[in-house]
Amino acid sequence: MALADQQCVPCRGGVPPLASQRIVELLGQLEPGWESVRDHHLRKTHKLRDFKSALAFIDRIGAMAEEQGHHSDLQLTWGKALVEIWTHKIDGLTESDFIFGSACGMPASRLRPVTECRFPGIVRDDRLYFTIR
Repeated sequence: MALADQQCVPCRGGVPPLASQRIVELLGQLEPGWESVRDHHLRKTHKLRDFKSALAFIDRIGAMAEEQGHHSDLQLTWGKALVEIWTHKIDGLTESDFIFGSACGMPASRLRPVTECRFPGIVRDDRLYFTIR
C-alpha cells in the first residue's frame, strides 16, 4: 500500500527508530526533495510562489499535524516552507513520519478533511484559510 493511502499511527514509545535500510526504502516512496538527516529526521524545503502561498502551505501542514498529533518543525520564509519530521517520543523515525511526509505534498483536495483543529479555518480553492484574531 502506498504511503499516501495510509494513516499515521500514534507512537506510544518503547519502539526502536527505523533502521537505515528501511529509511532508504521509504524515502524512495516520497516525492523528490525529501532527505533523511543522519537517519534521525526527514527534511524538505517546499518552494512556493510567494510569502502568502508559503504561509497557506504552513497553515495546512499545521492543521494536519494538530489533527493527527504528529507535530512537525516548520519554518516559513518568503516563497519557501521548510518541513522537518521525526517522532519525538523515540527521538527518531517511524513509518508514520514517512506517511505524514507523503501527505505534506498532496493537493488539499486529496487530503482527508481536518475534523478537529484548534485554529478554525476553511478550505477553498485547494487551500486552507484561517482567521487570525
